[in-house]
This record gives sequence, structure tokens and C-alpha cells, in this order.
Amino acid sequence: MFTLDRRRFLKTAAATVPMVRVGDSFGLSSAGVAAGAVPGTAADVPWQKTLRRIGQTNITEHDPAVLDVEAWANYWASAKVGAVFVSVTGIVAFYPSKVPFHRPAKYLNGRDFTGELNDAAKKRGLRTIARYSPDLNWGDALAAHPEWFMRDEHGQPLVSAEAPELFQTCMFSTYMTDYFPAVMREVNSRYDVDAHYTNGWPSFALPECFCAQCRQLPPAKTPAYWDKFNERLTTLWKLYDSIAKDKKPTSFYICNMGGGFHATPNLAQLGEYSQWFQADNQGRNRQDAPVWGAAQQGRVCNAVLDGKMATNVTGAYTTGPIRWREVTKSPAESVIWLSQTLASGMVPYYHVVGGENGLGEDLRWEKIGRDYLLWTARHDAHWVNKGTIANIGVVMGQRTQLFYQPQHDFSMQQYMDAVYSALLDGRFLFDYVHEDRLQLERIGKYAALILPNTALLSDEQCQQLREYVNLGGSLLATFETSMYNERNERRADFGLADVFGIHAAGPVIGRLGNANPYLARIERPHPILDGFSDTHWIPGAEFRVPLKPVDNPVLTVVPSYTAYPPELSYPPAPRTDEPAVVLRERGASRLAYFPGDIEPTMWLSGHTDLSRLLVNAIRWLAGAPAPVSVEGKGLVEIFAWETEPGFAVHVLNYTNPNAHHGWFSEFYPIGAQKVRFRLPAGRRVTRVELLRAERDIPFHAAGDSVEFTIPSVTDYEVAALYSA
Repeated sequence: MFTLDRRRFLKTAAATVPMVRVGDSFGLSSAGVAAGAVPGTAADVPWQKTLRRIGQTNITEHDPAVLDVEAWANYWASAKVGAVFVSVTGIVAFYPSKVPFHRPAKYLNGRDFTGELNDAAKKRGLRTIARYSPDLNWGDALAAHPEWFMRDEHGQPLVSAEAPELFQTCMFSTYMTDYFPAVMREVNSRYDVDAHYTNGWPSFALPECFCAQCRQLPPAKTPAYWDKFNERLTTLWKLYDSIAKDKKPTSFYICNMGGGFHATPNLAQLGEYSQWFQADNQGRNRQDAPVWGAAQQGRVCNAVLDGKMATNVTGAYTTGPIRWREVTKSPAESVIWLSQTLASGMVPYYHVVGGENGLGEDLRWEKIGRDYLLWTARHDAHWVNKGTIANIGVVMGQRTQLFYQPQHDFSMQQYMDAVYSALLDGRFLFDYVHEDRLQLERIGKYAALILPNTALLSDEQCQQLREYVNLGGSLLATFETSMYNERNERRADFGLADVFGIHAAGPVIGRLGNANPYLARIERPHPILDGFSDTHWIPGAEFRVPLKPVDNPVLTVVPSYTAYPPELSYPPAPRTDEPAVVLRERGASRLAYFPGDIEPTMWLSGHTDLSRLLVNAIRWLAGAPAPVSVEGKGLVEIFAWETEPGFAVHVLNYTNPNAHHGWFSEFYPIGAQKVRFRLPAGRRVTRVELLRAERDIPFHAAGDSVEFTIPSVTDYEVAALYSA
């Protein structure tokens, strides 16, 4: 164990995706390359794509007084990481900087602490990434350069929420083009680092600033402002990347990219020029957060990067709405977060704050991280993914996430969480698909696309979805999908009205006060109603877009009515001709539209009828058998990949009382999971190995499929299929 005394450590260019027929059940083109593939020989692979583990001790101002640099480097080398982050900062300097307003850290005492860290890491063969923070600076910089800083609507500088002696810098100011490049160039002149990274910028929320520069921009938090935000981000990114490459051509710039589909930059644009997606998604960040946050982040990365480097930071410390930066979180929570990172195709990245723990205060994080990372090191070949295997795509409407105003107290997070939950309940294989990447050559691999209240869609995006359906693709949409254009302007009718055969009959309707939400009356049998018996009514949603009648509806609306007093709790109109779902079949395409906000209603109510309805609808849409099926008890998340040795099926065990709240305190093992894997033409399996159990298991091959059983899953299991 890495125990210390008081003197010690207190992507390659974007892959082209050949066109495949809509609904290809395996998700591979005739060339055998899936979306997100990384083509080329080993010699073509950039250095960052060879990394399998990353470590970081986030240096504090006090660390030059207490941290043992050699012990720090020994720990990360012992965990077999390939790269570490080395603090430069920008708020305080960890080296004797000559850049004005880059003040030395309080306990630096003239040392070149950055250089010592960099040299120790390099001596052990580790890559180093310089870490900066351009988001804050001190009062002396404010006095000398008031134009560098963000302002409120009264013209007052914005202070840091936690450190009021620091002030927030403005990304549209010369701070970002003068001060920060000067720090980068100084680092280049002093050290051999492999990449440059900014923490704290861009902001996790679209900034609202009233400085002189920002007053000339469109109103904050509007699509027009977002365009300017993305232009500025791209300009600065290219500037910083050019500075990185001044030192050596293999170096590059990356920024802090957490937030998943809530991220502020246009992720489709960022994916075109970013060589490394740095996902700062360190743990559950709210009280009601479900466990799958890291896996969801991985799906976001896969949607925009075309196989380039993606990593997710797992905080060893107490993450969440109440944080203790230097107290270790539960081992089970750390392990499931690291496992999600790995399963979803990202590189595990373990992070601890400060050297104070090295003084013996809390050393629990050491064993958690090292044990897990050493396990991954024993199986490195299986983490080299060529592409996902999925037959369902979930459209990630970034503009909707940023600009759409949900009804009542709902949030767009709830729409995405509910769909995610239903997809896990149904054990579906799915990818995220960015709204700006709906070209047929990208979405043609999916049998079905899901649009969870994707309210903002441009005419061009609607046309792309229309063409997808014309070629046999299936769609599921809910609530106000396509009711707004990309500028957040409401349409008179749905942009996809002709596709779904629907027409709005008025504004959104919601329940009043404590009234019951509307009900859905079953009018006739249909596969989306499998499992419903002994009832004519099932729950509807809290809000809905009223629709004009359609022929032969499956479900109709029973309008909202009084909940209290119970004497009056009955529907005044028990039957209407207003559809509660519209289902169509057009050739090979299947189409389903729910006019209600079924996702947040399901998420907040927990009603299993709504989950069953969504699962049934998705299964009806997807049609043919899935490329991979995993049958068994328990709540699991499944990923399937084509890998260097063959294929891999990842099974994450979420069967836990804390799956939707708090942290995992322990794992609850689940029993046998029967796997059926449909192989592409010409491939056969020669061996199946369980990587977590580290043993081979028997399998049976028949026709184009291979079947085997994973005897049990404690936290996570990976079935590696060696293929010839």
C-alpha cells in the first residue's frame, strides 16, 4: 500500500463511416467498420490513443510544503497509468513565473514545483499534461485590467462563489488572448509537456456577462448568443492548439468538458477538432442522480468523436451536492464509476485532490484506484474498441437541452434519465446520436431512432429524419418534438407532422392544481400494450399537446379530472377521440408518437405502466432480434463493442437500493446472465473469457450466433469473445 509519513506525499482524424442499410442489425458496414471506428495500423495511432489509464493529483497551494514528489510519481507509476496531469494553474503559479499577475503559490518559496513534478513523471516514462485554470484571477489583475473580468448587470465584477477574493474572467476579453497565451508560451519555454489542458473553462453553463464586450453580443442564453459563444470557443481553441504545437507537432490543447448532453459548446463542432474529450464527470452531482452518469457521458463522447480519445475523470473524493474534497468516497461507488467509464468506451482517469491525504489523513483512495487500474492493465487489448454494436439511436438535442423551457418543474435531464431508464429496463443496445450528425451515412446503421421531446429541430434536420424513414428507419418521438425550429421559434404545427401523421389541435394542456393527469384508454390490442390486462385505463402524462383525431387509434385521452375530494374523482368525459399515441407503419418503417411528456411523468411518479409502455414501444420499433441479447434477473446496463481481439460484451450491475439515490455502499450480486451474440458474416468465435472473473467459460456456436452464460455478476463483468 502507498502509505506515507509526514514528510512524504502529504484520435486520429475522424473515421469515415461507410453507408449501411437502415436497420442493419449488427451495426457494421460491409467493410466491417462501425460508427466510431479507429482505422489504421499501430504506427498511425497518435500517442493519446495508446493511453489506457490516467492519474491526477490536483495540486493545492499548500502542496509545495508537504508533497513528496518522488512518492507522488511512484504511486501513479505503480498504478500503471500512461499519463499524469501536472499543475501549472493561472490562478497561482507552481513555478517562478515571469508573466504579470501570475502570482506565485503561497508556499512555493521560489521552487519550480511544476518542473519537479514533470521531471519525476518523465523519468518514469509517463506522459504529462499541463493543467491550467484561466477562469479566475485576483484583485490586482482586476485593478490593472478591468476589461478582463465578467460583470453583473450593474457593472460590478463577478466574484467566485467559493473564494470571494477571486474574480471571474470573461472569455470574450483579451484575458483569453493575451494573458493566458503568455502563460502557455512560458510553459512551452520551460518544460517538455505532451498536451495543455484548461480546467474551469468553458463554463458548465452558458455565461451571462454584462461587460463592455458582452453587451455587444446577442442576449445571453439564446441560440444567437450560442452561435457567438461557439465562434469564440473555436477561435480560442485553435489559438491554444497552435501554441501547443509550437513546441512539438504531437502536442495539442484540450479543455474541461463535463456536463454530457448539457455541455455548453456545440459538441458536434468540438468533436471535429478536439483530439481528446476531457469529461469532467467525477461522480453523482445531485441528490437524485441515478448511478449511470458516467456511462451516459461515454455515450455522449461516442456520439461526436468518431473514435478519438475520450476520458472521464473519477473523483476519489466525496463528490455530490455536499462535498469533502479530501475525504474518500465509498469503494463501491468509485468502482462502479470507473467501470462505467471503461464499459462506455472511455479511458479510466482517477483523480485525488491535494497532498494532505499523503500525511496519513485519509489513504483509502490509494488501494481503490491502484487495484482497479492494475486489473485493467492485465487486459489492455480488450479496451481497444473499433466501434459500438447497437441497433437503436437516441437523438441528443443539444439545442433543446440549452434553450427549451420544460413545463412546470420538469427538466430536460428528467426526459433523458427516463428514456435511459426504459432502455436499461428493456436491456437494449443503444447509442446517442447528436442532432447535428443526422446524415444518412451516420444514422443508417440504426433500426430505430428515439427523439425524447427533441423540441428544437431545424427544417434540415426534419428532412434528414424524413429521408431516414423513407429508407426504412423507424422513429419514436414524444411531446413537443419538432414544434420549434433551431432558433427556438415555435412552429404552427410539428415539423415532422407528415412523418408521424399528426397535427396539433391547440396549445399544451396540463392538469390543474392537484387534479389527476389525463388517462389513456385502451381502444384496441397492439404490441405496445403487451403485459397490460384487466384494465381499460393506463396512466397518461402530466402535460400533452392535443392532437386532431386519427383513424383507428390504439390509445385515446381521458381528460384530467378532480383528485380531491374523492367524491368528485371521476372523469366527466370517459371517452374521447383525441389520440394518446399515434402509431403508423410505412413499408419497413414503424412510427410512434406520444403527445404527452411521458418521460418526466414516468421519472417523477415511478409508475411501472409508463416504463412498460416505453419499453414495449421501443421493442416494437426496433423490430428484428437485437444483435446482442442478455437475459437474466437484475438491473443492468449493457455495452457491446468490436475490439482488437474480436468482440466484448460489458455488463454493469446496477441492482442496488442506491441505484437512483446516494452512493453504492456494497454490491448485490446477480445470477446467471444468458448471452446470445449474432456474429457478422465470415466471423467465428474461438474462445470466451470473463475478464473480471479472469477465467474462460464454455460457449455454443450455431449458425451466425454464439451463446454462453455468465454465471454471476457482482459489480461488473466483461465477456471477451476472441474471434477469427
